[in-house]
Amino acid sequence: MPQCEMCGAEQASLTTTKVEGAELELCSSCTDFGTEVREESSSSAGSKYSTSSSSGTSSSSSSSSSSGSGGSSGSSQRPRDMFDDMDEIATDYDDRIRSARESRGLSQEELADDLNEKASLIRKLERGDTLPTDDVQRKLERALDVSLVEGKDVDEEWETTDAGSMTLGDVVKRKD
Repeated sequence: MPQCEMCGAEQASLTTTKVEGAELELCSSCTDFGTEVREESSSSAGSKYSTSSSSGTSSSSSSSSSSGSGGSSGSSQRPRDMFDDMDEIATDYDDRIRSARESRGLSQEELADDLNEKASLIRKLERGDTLPTDDVQRKLERALDVSLVEGKDVDEEWETTDAGSMTLGDVVKRKD
């Protein structure tokens, strides 16, 4: 006689139930802890709940459509991800903030007041102890008329029309 995978009770019939992402064979008293997985049939194929085989099919079709949309312009191009749209903070952001503030003749406290931020945050930024949040970065760039992001020329080096024309040796700089 089969046992419930949750409580261990022996039952004649068990129900396949999804509990926190796992499909378990549960008795009637334990099925309340999850969602019953219905067997795939022609009437329930469009149902909200499905078996693992149909969910696998839908996830593979969604992944193929997402990769297809990301790399649709060329087969050798990698799919885009969320980091492609993000700007990289410059490695010398602390020096840029300090020199721009000093060139305007502002103290750290005055700059903090202008930005409606704490002076301790400005001190931490200028020491390089913390990275600016997106909001603080925009405020600093606007108030000090300075850019805190890396230049885009690094990404442009990698872009090419011919997939096989650039190798690692073309990019690496040797110290000799």
